[in-house]
Amino acid sequence: MLITGGGSGIGASIVRHFCAQRARVAFIDIAAAASSALRDEIGAGGGTAPVFIEADLRDIAALRQAVSRVEGELGPIRALVNNAARDDRHDWREVTPEYWNAVLDVNLRHQFFALQAVAPAMAAAGGGSIVNFGSISWMRKAPGMVGYTTAKAAVEGLTRTMARELGPMNIRVNAIVPGATRTERQVALWWTDETMARFRREQCLDRIVEPPDIARMALFLAADDSAAITAQSFRVDAGLA
Repeated sequence: MLITGGGSGIGASIVRHFCAQRARVAFIDIAAAASSALRDEIGAGGGTAPVFIEADLRDIAALRQAVSRVEGELGPIRALVNNAARDDRHDWREVTPEYWNAVLDVNLRHQFFALQAVAPAMAAAGGGSIVNFGSISWMRKAPGMVGYTTAKAAVEGLTRTMARELGPMNIRVNAIVPGATRTERQVALWWTDETMARFRREQCLDRIVEPPDIARMALFLAADDSAAITAQSFRVDAGLA
């Protein structure tokens, strides 16, 4: 299986959870140091170390090369998790055409091209599962990130259309829609104690969503347990949206 953006945060948790299930895992990330450390940590812990491929997913040629490498080393990709994203904040007044394109490149475009790249071999192998990543940010009308929320809203359309396109090949396409999830990046850049307290007040469940909560949904959607589920978006947000 292949995970994009697997070097940290939610992606790293997904990598750990699939490796714990003894899946043959590869992941792509641009952050070489953190990704190599994760690979080595899993291998040193007695599990099967995942294959790490350093690549910039904005470079579609590099993405396609990474997919070909994974297929060569591990065989057909039967599960793809399109996790990679960056929720950078920006003022809508200052957005240029170049910045707009850059935000969509890192949050949306690569999801389609990763899907496009893995689908032929996945279909030839009998089918599989593709899991895209959305966000509840656009559902909550989150300010200060219009490029990001636009990209994440588009993931739902991508997911539903490609579920129809790939269904005849026995390929399922679903989306995970995380809520306010406590990752290292969120805590370092934006979250405070008050932020977390506010989320807990607004959620139905009085708890913080953690990366393993998201990873367990990815496990379910990649497995045969969800064999009859496609074209769906699953919120993992403790009832925030």
